[in-house]
Amino acid sequence: MINSRSATLGETVRKSKLPFDFELGEILNINKPVGWTSFDVVKKIRGQLNIKKVGHAGTLDPFATGVLLVCTGRATKKVEELMNLKKEYIARIEFGKNTDSYDLTGTVVSEKDASNVTLDRICQHLEKFKGDIEQIPPMYSAVKVNGERLYKIARRGEVVERKPRKVTIYQMDILDFNNPFLELRIVCSRGTYIRTIANDLGEMLGCGAYLTALTRAGIGDFKLDDSFEVTDLIREVKGRRT
Repeated sequence: MINSRSATLGETVRKSKLPFDFELGEILNINKPVGWTSFDVVKKIRGQLNIKKVGHAGTLDPFATGVLLVCTGRATKKVEELMNLKKEYIARIEFGKNTDSYDLTGTVVSEKDASNVTLDRICQHLEKFKGDIEQIPPMYSAVKVNGERLYKIARRGEVVERKPRKVTIYQMDILDFNNPFLELRIVCSRGTYIRTIANDLGEMLGCGAYLTALTRAGIGDFKLDDSFEVTDLIREVKGRRT
């Protein structure tokens, strides 16, 4: 079992704190900045710190922020195990609109009145998401159909049938509701699309909805409060090397 304190790699991988041994293996808890791809973070750390072997354990969309686990050296062997840990998200949803991507990066495709959305109605429908459920991946996703990424098909204006995928929602809490905005805390399994939850909830309520903001607050025991900012990490490591 991997946590933020230790991991077995034949040898111990220490908690990500300075000084680092990148070749032995580090699991870096990084707060991904908004606008960056997950690969942008990997590329920045690899290039700026001259680390040969670097990878990440679980993609975050560019508009999202929060915990991105970046593995170096021997710790890259643990990427798959890290990806299987529970994920915790803070999601902000707006009712009354649908977008083609199910999030704020897409084009608004429909608008409906959301004035009849109440907290009681939301709670009633949220119960349907808890436990083991099946999700249909959004068209704007990296899932492959017949060998082609769905987002490439979507960019051509095409829609294809997608097979439902099993995921698990362990916990779902309402943090705030001020119509048309809802803020949720969601603890879920690998492969869960939070924007699909937003879209499906909007469909259940009959008004549409899309994801306006997303923060990954944790992966297993790796928490956002303990994460490094990319620029701070690079500056600190470079400072210790001089």
